[in-house]
Order: sequence, then C-alpha cells, then structure tokens
Amino acid sequence: MLLPDRIFDDMFDLGEVRGPKERMDCDIYEKDGKYFVEASIAGFNKDEIKVEAEDGSIIISAEKNEDSKEENKDKKYLRRERHFHSKVQRAFYLGDIDEDSIKASFDNGVLKVEVPKKKIESNKKLIDIE
Repeated sequence: MLLPDRIFDDMFDLGEVRGPKERMDCDIYEKDGKYFVEASIAGFNKDEIKVEAEDGSIIISAEKNEDSKEENKDKKYLRRERHFHSKVQRAFYLGDIDEDSIKASFDNGVLKVEVPKKKIESNKKLIDIE
C-alpha cells in the first residue's frame, strides 16, 4: 500500500519558502548507508545556491537578484516578465548524519547532496549477574 505524498512530506519536510512561480522539487532516498537529496533548481547558478547542515537537518536555499547587476542598468525594457528576484528554500530532517562528510554537486539545474549516516557506536555492555 502506498502512502499519500503528504504523509511523507510531513515526516521529513521542515518547510519551504517560495513565491507563486518558484519551486524546488526534491527527491530523497537512502542507499548504501547514505541519504541522497536531489533538488531541481533550474535558473540558478552554483554560486547562488547554499547547502547547510545543522542538528541532523539539511537546508538548501537559492537566491537570485539580477536587478542589481550592472548589465541591466542601461537597458530600456518595453516589457519585462521574467523573474529577476527569486528565492527558494527547503529543509529536511534526516537524523543522525555525518555533517563533516556531506558532498554536493550541481549540474544542469539539479543539485545532488550525498549525506552519510553517522556511525553510531553500540554502547552494549554485558552485565555480570551476582
């Protein structure tokens, strides 16, 4: 039986900030002791994207503000419909993760984040019975 998407979102998703047309669709899966987060962030450059890890959570944000770029200052627009200021953000709680070993890459509008699980040492101890 498949669970509705909303239940899955409630378990992992800590929130999303977006405007009416901006969206960051994400897939999260687990493989070989690691979590993988793949996010579609079309229209952004690598230097406009930030990935943070904090207290077992991964926060992905992207912000673009092209209005301030020098190349747009001398243009006289007759019509301007494209977004020149965009901000999107997603946060996911993954639990015990190795924050120092996280890797991220960005290619063709897709951000891929590899998040190793933290190796939890067992504190199992045999107790002598008197």
